[in-house]
Amino acid sequence: MSQGYQMGTGRWADTLDATLLQSATKTATFNTDAIELGDRGTARLDLAVTAASGTLPTLDVEIQTSPDGSTWTAVASFSQKTTTGSQHKLFAPLDRYVRAACTIGGTTPSFTFSLTGEAC
Repeated sequence: MSQGYQMGTGRWADTLDATLLQSATKTATFNTDAIELGDRGTARLDLAVTAASGTLPTLDVEIQTSPDGSTWTAVASFSQKTTTGSQHKLFAPLDRYVRAACTIGGTTPSFTFSLTGEAC
């Protein structure tokens, strides 16, 4: 947890590292480990794809939230990725836990990407 100045509000806020995936190469659909946000209901996340290969590769990343860590509800998704690039997005409202559901498609697809950010 760290403190940071919230631009435009004139106040300080406690923030929490919300890294769901350090840079890794993935070839199949998976869910990230859940992270606990406590009472922070907003996350600013960055999806950064640094490599993509295969025939017609697709990467869909959906952010999910849960009050108990077992029952998950979709919040929103990033735009589908088929090549390298990045996207920044704000997700809210969030419950106590958050994770990403990553769906990888295509023929022999491979993506190297990270999903990082902070919650406040």
